[in-house]
Amino acid sequence: MNARLMPIAAALVFALSAPVAAQWINYPTPGTPRLPDGTPNLSAPAPRTADGKPDLSGIWRAGRTGVYGYDYNVTLNLKPEDIQPWAEALRQQRVQDFRKDSPLARCLPVSIPFLNFRGLSQIVQTPGLIVVLHESPNSPHRTIFTDGRELPKDLNDLNPAWLGYSAGHWEQDTLVVNSAGFNDLGWLDVGGYPQTESLRITERLRRRDFGHMEYELTIDDPKAFKKPFTLRADKTLAPDTVLLEDICENERSGTHLVGGVKIAPEVLSKYAGTYEFAPGRQAMVTVAGDQLLIQDSAHPADRLFVARSETVFLSSLSMASIEFVKNAQGTVTHLLRTEGGKSERAVKGGAQNRPVQDRRPQ
Repeated sequence: MNARLMPIAAALVFALSAPVAAQWINYPTPGTPRLPDGTPNLSAPAPRTADGKPDLSGIWRAGRTGVYGYDYNVTLNLKPEDIQPWAEALRQQRVQDFRKDSPLARCLPVSIPFLNFRGLSQIVQTPGLIVVLHESPNSPHRTIFTDGRELPKDLNDLNPAWLGYSAGHWEQDTLVVNSAGFNDLGWLDVGGYPQTESLRITERLRRRDFGHMEYELTIDDPKAFKKPFTLRADKTLAPDTVLLEDICENERSGTHLVGGVKIAPEVLSKYAGTYEFAPGRQAMVTVAGDQLLIQDSAHPADRLFVARSETVFLSSLSMASIEFVKNAQGTVTHLLRTEGGKSERAVKGGAQNRPVQDRRPQ
């Protein structure tokens, strides 16, 4: 791995690693309908329990909304004015610090949104209680009571917890889960948006057929966001597999996690401008306070970059880095974007700054 990326990679090692489905060799999941060739028939009717309710049991793969989905940023569909200023400022500060205090980096529990929009989870449904297990090193099991109890009207009756307290009920074939009693230590996503003790989460799960589940999650936290908002991404059954044991040992590296560095605005301003990767593809570099923003059509979600040194900046979202290159006179001539061992060069000012090729006959 590129040494320049190590600080941010250490903090996000679990966030940026795709979960791997374990295989219990030659042991098909019992009760799974099969096609003639033996593959699971995910379009078969959804199973039901003895009392006629849909049976949500199984190992489910979280739905994604792109390479960087809601697990990275729960506010993908919000406008800036929908977020409380202090919550946005805290998230930006966490980005500037390379998220070195993230629960992911400190072996602490991650949030309900993160767990439901990334990786594998196993639902075990019993009468009166649903247990959810996660293939994540930072996650205790989750219990959802379906025995008729409701959440207390006074949240002060609940001892604040990382995953809160959950009670569910059925609305026809949809399980509705209400959760409250969260602490204010958790991060809603990898990016660092906070949760507060006023957070309430409502989930709706409907098993459409044997292998597909509709899932939506509504976040209502008036201290952090100015209005409730809903995230949707369907889950897909992962039959013939089991969850892997996953143990967090990041605390061993805790003393080595470092934050970003502050770069003077007058230095950052020298990087602003238009850079051309190739004809038809340009990147616009702008400065907002002490932050560097890059608008690149090939990587539209990868905008905020954090300084690792005066010339090297790391993405707040991906494993990409940007290095600005100067000539002998100290003028910025181009940038190098590196990700996954591949580098791309973009010339500042575009075609007008490219060397003119002599096409005269020799």
